[in-house]
Amino acid sequence: MAWLVTGGAGYIGAHVVDAMRQAGEDVVVLDDLSTGDAARIPGVDLVVGSVGDAGLLTRLLAGRAVEGVVHVAAKKQVEESVRDPLLYYRENVAGLVTLLEAVTAAGVPSFVFSSSAAVYGAPDVDLVTEATDCRPVNPYGETKLVGERVVEALARATGLRYAHLRYFNVAGCARPELADRGRSNLVPMVFEQLVAGRPPRVFGDDHPTPDGTCVRDFVHVADVASAHVAVAQALRDGRTAALTANIGRGEGVSVREVVEIIRAVTGTADAPWAEPVVEPRRAGDPPRVVASADLLRDRLGWRARHDVEEMVRSAWAGWGSPALPGPAAGESDPVRAGGGRATPVP
Repeated sequence: MAWLVTGGAGYIGAHVVDAMRQAGEDVVVLDDLSTGDAARIPGVDLVVGSVGDAGLLTRLLAGRAVEGVVHVAAKKQVEESVRDPLLYYRENVAGLVTLLEAVTAAGVPSFVFSSSAAVYGAPDVDLVTEATDCRPVNPYGETKLVGERVVEALARATGLRYAHLRYFNVAGCARPELADRGRSNLVPMVFEQLVAGRPPRVFGDDHPTPDGTCVRDFVHVADVASAHVAVAQALRDGRTAALTANIGRGEGVSVREVVEIIRAVTGTADAPWAEPVVEPRRAGDPPRVVASADLLRDRLGWRARHDVEEMVRSAWAGWGSPALPGPAAGESDPVRAGGGRATPVP
């Protein structure tokens, strides 16, 4: 019996596949390779295609003994979702419905849904628990919340065992070949600026937080992957049948603090040209979003193991730890910032 991991050649998905294989689980991957890379998952049974392809899903599930699905495949760029909401509803909601139809027809008993802290929106609380009101502020978050509702409705109708895993800010890599190659998350975005000899851009240093920059809960992608293993095995073994859980460390770190850790790791802590440049706040960036991570610990004994410096060091190794240039032309006298870069909740 195998687990089907959709989006398993992507950044988070490949870490999930790696962790499941290390735990002795058989894995089949479905990925359209629009952002994934088959080189991340050598030796894994890879089916190239979309979760929106009903015929492919029917053939895939009929041809393999699948005991559960880990659904990671999704569009996930907040700004893109605002520009093109129909794309996000088509990919993240309609695609999920098509996948669930195939899962139901094939009698697959367990389903792990990759959700997001974006379902909470901008909560005005110190710690976000699973009981915090869900009020997403962008189409990406809306599609994740709708996805949870769809899975729950199906579970009530069919007895499907399910879990929703609400990721907070994911960073780092388990091995360099699994690194995040995107440019939409804070850590790789700062790397990209520094490698180009430019200072990091930061959006707002006047938030109601201790240093004026947004406070977030950063969690190592290897910890995210280990949570998937723990939850998938608990569903299969009948230790849980319905679970909604935050995946975070339960510790807030300001964006300024993360930028300073990045500068220390990359050797630019004392470089004047690498001082962050402050730009205006971005609409919709909540000042503080930090997880309560107690539920998954209490239910399944899972907890995050890695700190922010480990995340940054592993991510930098994934970039090849390049030698950094001096300041790019026109960047030798940057505006000195009092804060760091605000990044949207994933």
